[in-house]
Amino acid sequence: MGVPQNKQELLEAIRTTHARLWADLCTIPDARAHEATMEGHAQGTCMSPADLVAYLVGWNLLVLKWCDRKAQGESVDFPETGYQWNELGLLAQKFYADHAHQDYPALQQQLAQVHARIVALVEACSDAQLYGAPWYGKYTLGRMIQFNTSSPNANARVRIRKWKKLHQLA
Repeated sequence: MGVPQNKQELLEAIRTTHARLWADLCTIPDARAHEATMEGHAQGTCMSPADLVAYLVGWNLLVLKWCDRKAQGESVDFPETGYQWNELGLLAQKFYADHAHQDYPALQQQLAQVHARIVALVEACSDAQLYGAPWYGKYTLGRMIQFNTSSPNANARVRIRKWKKLHQLA
């Protein structure tokens, strides 16, 4: 799948990567979902499948926050208040901690809900809003959404499938 160039391609990328990942996430037994035996987002750390879902929820929520703040005419701290782009490993650990209290089915439900909100956001935008002008630095809104939704979903699926194979769950 190439880099989306318009609204329809972006929606297809978001929906397709989510659906493929979702199919894999649904095969992980709840009892194994919190096993921190997968390479984490920060060097030298480990995470669980549940942490990976929390990471995806965190990024999707950030995208929604960015869009909401910009729509309100407010400034946005990219990527998040208190974090710089070179501190994404720390931000990932924050996402894990933010959702550490949730059981796996609740995390899955939250991912499904935030995915639906992202799809609705994109559906509400025109091609011009998504791809007609830079939105953050040189990047369009569509590209920023793709960077933080469909791309991480595709990466997460590779990680989950590798983890499942390693633990003989494939």
